[in-house]
Amino acid sequence: MPGSSSSNPAAGRADEPLDLTVHALPGPREVEDAQRTARGRMKMLFVMLICAAPVIASYFTYYVVRPEGRRNFGDLVEPQRAMPALTAQTLEGQPLPLQQLQGQWLLVSVAGGACNAACENHLYLQRQLRESLGKDKDRIDWVWLVDDQAPVRDALKPAVTQGTVLRLPREQLAQWLQPAEGKALEDHLYVIDPMGHWMMRFPPGPDRAGAAKVRKDLERLMRASAGWDKPGRAQ
Repeated sequence: MPGSSSSNPAAGRADEPLDLTVHALPGPREVEDAQRTARGRMKMLFVMLICAAPVIASYFTYYVVRPEGRRNFGDLVEPQRAMPALTAQTLEGQPLPLQQLQGQWLLVSVAGGACNAACENHLYLQRQLRESLGKDKDRIDWVWLVDDQAPVRDALKPAVTQGTVLRLPREQLAQWLQPAEGKALEDHLYVIDPMGHWMMRFPPGPDRAGAAKVRKDLERLMRASAGWDKPGRAQ
């Protein structure tokens, strides 16, 4: 029929070879290497989960599984803030990476070197709270972060020998710690977990009853983390 050759799309191509791309199949060695890599990744993931499980469980217990009527005195920080890679200075002027404090629970206060009455009260409270934890006291350190260059009085230095005193500029501290709305950085005590996360902030100026509530919060943290946190900073 006239025009039939132009209407058939297959016409004129019957003798053309098929254009097939042949892909080589993986050999036994390549298959074995891929399987070994997959098994290695699974094992690594499993080990990471095993290591993290106690930490996750303790935080789940503290944050989620809480009996009715039980309330924290301190404010839980959500999301938690990781310890920044900052370098502080000792009172002698020696540099010290802040992250070297990791490995222990930390009870932290902030104040200028002049250390007014509120500052002295915080330092006293930090020492007493640590001692009140009994056998768990070696799992927590107390820290005074001096946020200016004012000299620390010689009369005050013997009182801080059992703690850690470091200078860190206020603007750098603001990258990590934060006061409650309408309050100042030095009004609070802060709790840092052994992994360096700021996770709790206590209300300003606790009285005797408030100090007892702070201690209860710390005791709960010690119990919740007893399965994975041991005394002493890992070397």
